[in-house]
Amino acid sequence: MKVLVRAILVGFVATTSVAGWAQSATPTPVAPAVPQVDTAKQIATMKAQLNDWAQLGRYRADNAALPAPAAGEKRVVFYGDSITDSWARNPDGFFPGKNYVGRGISGQTTPQMLVRFQQDVVHLKPAVVVILAGTNDIAVNTGPSTPEMVEDNFESMAAIAKANGIRMVISSILPAVRYPWRPEVQQPAEQIRALNTRLKALAAREGLVYLDYYTPMANAQGGLDPELASDGVHPTAKGYAVMAPLAEKAIAEALAR
Repeated sequence: MKVLVRAILVGFVATTSVAGWAQSATPTPVAPAVPQVDTAKQIATMKAQLNDWAQLGRYRADNAALPAPAAGEKRVVFYGDSITDSWARNPDGFFPGKNYVGRGISGQTTPQMLVRFQQDVVHLKPAVVVILAGTNDIAVNTGPSTPEMVEDNFESMAAIAKANGIRMVISSILPAVRYPWRPEVQQPAEQIRALNTRLKALAAREGLVYLDYYTPMANAQGGLDPELASDGVHPTAKGYAVMAPLAEKAIAEALAR
């Protein structure tokens, strides 16, 4: 009997020891590191957006410094988002020898552009405005948007331009299969094609020039090849080289009307 009890106790101690060793050998889960957020910077950015949602302050000083068009001058304003902004920031690549005015703002959507249309287009007294916009609406940069909403914004800008004697060129949205900053956006290529169809119809209906960048730049997937846009959205120098003569042709067509 004593032998049996001793065996049971030895077995119990051994089992307990093994279990305890196994438990102590199991690593304790470590919570993933929480990325540090610069709250002050976030608040400052949000406050700036609330104070000037359409970014009217971006070109206010430039507009004030820009003289009125000279006698006989046919001023042209390029109006849009980052694609126009980046183009105009490179004087050597932005139509050398031409006094074209760039009024693009990175990340902007058509409702923002509608708000600043008077200040950044009409008040500059151009003969022609070339508008390239809509891709950031599809990327929901300023919230959900429908094709009808984008078309309405273009139509409103067209009405303002017409009332002020400005000829308007509507550019097609450039191809894209993915937005690097908005990877959750589904099938942008299809949305771009559909919106371009609307914009082309709007131009025909209102007697405006439609500038087709899409057809000569799109690949089989409805995107841009790396040599035309390294990130799939913003044109490279080679991409802008494809766009420039198309824009010049559209401007000449608009001036001839």
